[in-house]
Parts: sequence; structure tokens; C-alpha cells
Amino acid sequence: MLGRMKVYPDKLKQQLGRGTAPIYMVHGDEPLQVDEIADQLRAHARSEGYDERTVIVANQDEDWQHLRAAGDSLSLFAERRLIELRLPTGKPGRAGGEALKSWAADPPPDVLLLISSAKLDRGGTSSAWFKAIDAAGVTIAVWPVEADKLPAWLRDRLMGHGLRATQEALSLIAERVEGNLLAAAQEAERLALLYPAGELDVDKVLAAVADSSRYSINDLVPAVLRGDAARAVRILRGLAATGEAPVLVLWALSAEIRAGARVAEAQGAGAGIDAAMKGAGVWAKRQPDLKLALARHDARAWLEFLAQAARLDRHTKGQEPGDVWIAFEQLCVSIAGKQVGRATPVRSKAHSLTLEA
Repeated sequence: MLGRMKVYPDKLKQQLGRGTAPIYMVHGDEPLQVDEIADQLRAHARSEGYDERTVIVANQDEDWQHLRAAGDSLSLFAERRLIELRLPTGKPGRAGGEALKSWAADPPPDVLLLISSAKLDRGGTSSAWFKAIDAAGVTIAVWPVEADKLPAWLRDRLMGHGLRATQEALSLIAERVEGNLLAAAQEAERLALLYPAGELDVDKVLAAVADSSRYSINDLVPAVLRGDAARAVRILRGLAATGEAPVLVLWALSAEIRAGARVAEAQGAGAGIDAAMKGAGVWAKRQPDLKLALARHDARAWLEFLAQAARLDRHTKGQEPGDVWIAFEQLCVSIAGKQVGRATPVRSKAHSLTLEA
């Protein structure tokens, strides 16, 4: 059994290769890194057969009873289980401390406990409950990326997307996102969406981050349909900066996506493009732009766009996590013709709710 181990984030993969500990705890005040390490541990758990997952957020004493019950219960569906315990404050209190010490002293068999916590102060890391976890499992402390190390962090992040950034480009991005690692990661993703693999210079960065507050929703749809991803993203950023309502942006995009899906479906059934356009009720003024998009994507792709729009609808209603404007960018770039590497698989039930008028 692995245990009594503090691991640096960049050494976690190496540690996991040596075996799986019964408890992992990641703590720090950099949410992006904490979440990504937790994602890495979830993926490892799945690969090891921990197929059932339970999430417990410990905000009060009663929540610790759920942890005990989850550890003692037997699963009807999986031999191995992953239990995620989240400590928003990093302070479990007396009841939580006792529960964690008890768990660490005798971890339930075939149960992997993953603890995600806010930054622990000196009292937290010297507490009896933390020492018990550290002795029984693996603890991972996450620290903010310092300003002088941010360009190197960005370089590695961009390289993961196939982009080789010049030093000037790295410095420019770092100036814009210093102190906000989540914004830095989002900037890297945006640039990867906009540019193919290869060199990324300062001119490309400037073009991608240009102010676009003068744009309106009416400018967005033509840019998307014509395949101008960079312009579409600039327009979206301008709309976000000026406080445009996401629901109005979604309405404009959804109307074109539904039309594209109808036309593609009709073409698949043997209709000519003009007849399909007429049948779908596409305005004559919009037809040239929509034809360009239809030439890039088949009927299945339009169904995927419909599914993304359905998820965006949940975003605008607060039913999905994440930044709604980032989700808009991913959808618009997909329609513009550049593939998004981490697209979510389409579920067939999402298709049925998107072809309505």
C-alpha cells in the first residue's frame, strides 16, 4: 500500500505509475490546477476500475455522516468506488477531523477517497487529521504560478495545443493574464481554436485579442457562416465586454443552426440546395453565407451544432458549469470550420429538441 507521501503536481503521473494509494488529497488556492489534478486522478481511477463515483461537499457537521455512510455502504453496480470529498474552506472542523482520522486509520477496501480542498494554512497542514491522511495516502499541494514563471507555463500550455510561441508573444499574453491562471488557460485555448499548429507570434496574438466592442449580434452570424473564426471570436468578446445578453446571442445562432440542419437534412434526402433553402425558410439575403457553411459541414455536423446549442441554452439558464462566453466561442469556431479538439460527444436525445421552429 502506498502512503506517507507528499507529491509535487508535476510528479503525480510518475507516482500513479507505481500504484494507487487509498487516499489522495489536493489542496491549494489555484482552482485551475486543483481541478486539473483532480481530473487526472479521476481518469486514473476509471482506468483502475473505480466505476462508481460519489461526490460529497462538506460544509457542516451533518455532511460527515454522509462520508461514513458512503464508506460503509456496498455497491450493487461496481466492485470499486471513487468517493470525492470537497472541502470548500479547508477546515473540516472537529467532526470532520475525527471522521478523516478514522478513515485514514482504516480505509474501506475497494474505495478510493479523493479530497479537494482550499489552501491549507500552517494550522491545517500541522493538524492531526492532515497528518493522518499524509501517512495513509498522498497529499499534493498546489501553489500559484509566480509572475516570472508565467511565460514558461504559457509556453508549455501552448505547446500542448501544438503552438510554438515566440518570447514576445508569451510576454504579451502574460501581461494580460497575470494573477489569473484560469484566464491564462482560456487564452491558450482560444489561440489554439483560432490558429493551426505552428508558430505563434505577437501579431497573431494582437489580432486575436483586438478590442471588438463596436460589434453587434448582427455582425456575428455572417462571420460564423463565412468561416471567419478570428472575427467571430473578436465579436463575441466585444459583446461580452459590453454586457450583451447571452440569450440573445444564442437566439441568433440557433436560428441559423436550425436552418442549416433543415437544409442539410433535405439535401441528404435528394433535394437541391435552392429548393432546400426555400423549404427551410432561409431569407434570400442569408442564403449565400449559409451555403458557405453547408459546403463545410454535413448533416451530422449540423446535429452536433444543435446539441452544442442545447447545452448553451442550459448555460444561459445557469444549469451548466463554466464560462458561457467560452462555450459560445467553441460553438462559433466549430461552425466556422475549425475543429474543436475536446468536443463533447453528441447524444441522440438532444437532436430531437433542436429542429423545432
